[in-house]
Amino acid sequence: MVEHERTGPVDLVTWSVSRISMILPAVIVVVMTIEVVMRYIFASPTLWANEMSLWIAGAVYLLAGLYSMQQRSHIRITLLRDMAPLWLRRTFDVVSTLLLLIFVFSVVWGGFGEAWAKMMRWETFGTAWDPPLPATIKPLILIVVTLTAIQAVSNLIADWGRTAAEHSILDEVDIDVEAIRRSEAEIDAKREAEHAAERAAEHAAQQRSAAG
Repeated sequence: MVEHERTGPVDLVTWSVSRISMILPAVIVVVMTIEVVMRYIFASPTLWANEMSLWIAGAVYLLAGLYSMQQRSHIRITLLRDMAPLWLRRTFDVVSTLLLLIFVFSVVWGGFGEAWAKMMRWETFGTAWDPPLPATIKPLILIVVTLTAIQAVSNLIADWGRTAAEHSILDEVDIDVEAIRRSEAEIDAKREAEHAAERAAEHAAQQRSAAG
């Protein structure tokens, strides 16, 4: 998938946070590798690896939604939308953004008290390592959904005057089309050079036969 370009300061914040979150799955792999080595080689399992993996994975899951919003990667029926006239596409975008804002407002309104309480008492997970997952993940949910709503409004403003985008299968796969075209051009040039060399050799052979 080709990344959508940045269109404003909100996109810059989303990109910066997303670049950090893209590294976190590698951190999870390192943590789990440490746990496997300690458990099965040294027979001394850790107390923190499982909770640490859950902690990081929860953050990655939330931040992935924010990045998907910036990339316009959430599920939408692009075929029907792109066939609609501009005014109807704008109506679709406005309605979907309003519905998202209503959802985010409901989540923040209903969850702020609980998130604040968990953070203020620094609620922990209740395990042997006892990390503060509830005290951090619950507020992070509200922060990320709020950023997602802001990103949706930014997308609406940035996309307001755009015409329908053309979609192809190449949008869904990571293919360097220009590199393929360059390779094809190089192959064609090589074949042409080989044909030219063959024609030159045939012409030289004919000249020698005529001279003999």
